[in-house]
Amino acid sequence: MITLAQASTILDVALKKARDSKLAPLTVAVLDAGGHLVAFKREDKSGILRFDIAFGKAWGALGMGFGSRTLASRAAKTPQFFTMLAAASGGRIVSNPGGVLIRDNDNNVIGACGISGDTSDKDEMCAIAGIEAAGLKADPGAD
Repeated sequence: MITLAQASTILDVALKKARDSKLAPLTVAVLDAGGHLVAFKREDKSGILRFDIAFGKAWGALGMGFGSRTLASRAAKTPQFFTMLAAASGGRIVSNPGGVLIRDNDNNVIGACGISGDTSDKDEMCAIAGIEAAGLKADPGAD
């Protein structure tokens, strides 16, 4: 289980990393293992669709059991499957990097962090920084 304190650390550290790196305004969502929102922050001037994208990155990672970096790679190879997956999920899955699974010390998935606002690689970098600062393991998937 991911706690509110851990989720808050993830949000704050991810956003600090973004500011230190001079990134575009970000939106960060942390979900529990059941796909429920635990915590969320949207920086000033972050676009109005950014929450849906951040949530979709995290939700898709949880739904498929691997980070959205893997989702992106697989979507490029099997676009028809991902078109059907998008339909089956009601459009909730976003298959771009930036959705990172959160694992505990026993390697169990306890949640996911999704970030949107800058390039997908930079979004993912901030998610990893936040998750690791909370003392948890980040699993972004692989190419």
